[in-house]
Amino acid sequence: MPETARQIADDLRARIDSGEFGPGARLPGEPALVRQYGVAKMTAANALKLLVTEGAAVARPGSGTYVREFKPIRRVATQRLSRSQWSSGASIWSADVSGRPMEVVDIEVHETVAPGWVVRALRLDEGATVLVRSRRYLVDGSPVQQATSYLAADLVRHTRIAQPDPGPGGVYARLADLGLAPVDFTEELRARMPSPEEADLLALLPATPLIEVYRTAMTAERKPVEVNHMLLDAGSYVMQYDFNS
Repeated sequence: MPETARQIADDLRARIDSGEFGPGARLPGEPALVRQYGVAKMTAANALKLLVTEGAAVARPGSGTYVREFKPIRRVATQRLSRSQWSSGASIWSADVSGRPMEVVDIEVHETVAPGWVVRALRLDEGATVLVRSRRYLVDGSPVQQATSYLAADLVRHTRIAQPDPGPGGVYARLADLGLAPVDFTEELRARMPSPEEADLLALLPATPLIEVYRTAMTAERKPVEVNHMLLDAGSYVMQYDFNS
């Protein structure tokens, strides 16, 4: 009895999981699948499309279908946000990429009236103005994260935080210069499917979800000084959290 596209895709995925087809390996093409499974060419094509749609493979027009390569960015929250990281002048991002080529692009800094959720997060008055810092991060030349920070404009308007390059250690080091060093952070995460605009922004493969993160930075006096909205390519990250019992 001929196999269905779903059964063929499941079989190929099992062979990927077993290591028969490693990362970057070329999968059998349509003619090979037709011969092996005794199916129509359309069924074979649909099986390969299923693997691409599910994020297990990538199609390269004119070349074939290949097992998706996964070089994870290990995001260790406790390490990247430690004061020793940014107070030394290092970017918190350097803790994630382990020497891989990283670039920050599309940096935009402007002021605007705070959206309602930012008013609540930063405990501002309605109608307050915030400084918005947005940027996109590339690793190995590919976009992996979009981040947008919001800070009370009255606190940072005439500081280096309002410049595209805030200097060594980034925004947190500059907040420390102002006597507003963040010492506590709260992150809320959820996974969801991207909008078409978000998929284009991060060049997401089909069926790849986002990791959406909202982080609030607070001083020792529990004053919120920054809220950061991040969109991460879920196919590029491993999220690691270390805890003491």
